[in-house]
Amino acid sequence: MTTLAGKTLFITGASRGIGLAIALRAARDGANVVIAAKSSVANPKLPGTIHTAAAAVEAAGGKALALKVDIREEAEVRMAAATAAERFGGIDIVVNNASAIWLAGVENTPMKRFDLMHEVNTRGTFLTTQACLPFLKQADNPHVLMLSPPPSIDPRWYAPHVAYTIAKFGMSHCVLGMAPEFGPLGIAVNALWPKTVIATAAVAMLGDSVHVDNCRKPEIVADAAHAILTKPSRDATGRFFIDEDVLRDEGVTDFERYAVAPGQPLLPDLFL
Repeated sequence: MTTLAGKTLFITGASRGIGLAIALRAARDGANVVIAAKSSVANPKLPGTIHTAAAAVEAAGGKALALKVDIREEAEVRMAAATAAERFGGIDIVVNNASAIWLAGVENTPMKRFDLMHEVNTRGTFLTTQACLPFLKQADNPHVLMLSPPPSIDPRWYAPHVAYTIAKFGMSHCVLGMAPEFGPLGIAVNALWPKTVIATAAVAMLGDSVHVDNCRKPEIVADAAHAILTKPSRDATGRFFIDEDVLRDEGVTDFERYAVAPGQPLLPDLFL
């Protein structure tokens, strides 16, 4: 299978950034895309809402369902999954993209930030997958994809921002557990992480520590996700994919087109 035509994707945090890029790539195939995110009203600091994302999906050739969902709220997530399945006749793919970030050490991490990251990243991933599981069981080629890094116990990734790291690796640990649990059901569970920093609104909020000219566009992650999600679900599960490696395996050799500023040095992403 090389297309997502007719497939239904439930994507968290899809109102902007990588989530939106994955949505638009699927839409070009003619997929149904559920935009499950919190942003329903425009925010001057964060461009994009579930409604602008849905309009973009429709313009790209897909069918969209915009659902205002706070993935910290169990009832909202379960209702969203049921609503999506009712609208499109099921759910084929879950993309756990929603994530909260706070890059600070122990002393400078308020507990409300700690709680937010764990509720959105780890718990939100677990809950969303659980809520969609009954529908994934009925799908022909079901996939779950986490936007999370390969697990590591290297202290250098913990020391500067331990709260964020353990919350993000929590998503990866879901892959380690869910892949073998869901394997007999034919549901693939994998992770995808960018080799370089991606130019998103979240990165822009980090200030001068990251310059956008040293980043790649979200489309590289979207193209890699597309390659993973179109594979037979029983062929690859429990994997921790890196976007560039996935695309090289697909025969891509020109990566300059993904650069924000072609020719500029690229900044490796965290955890790699």
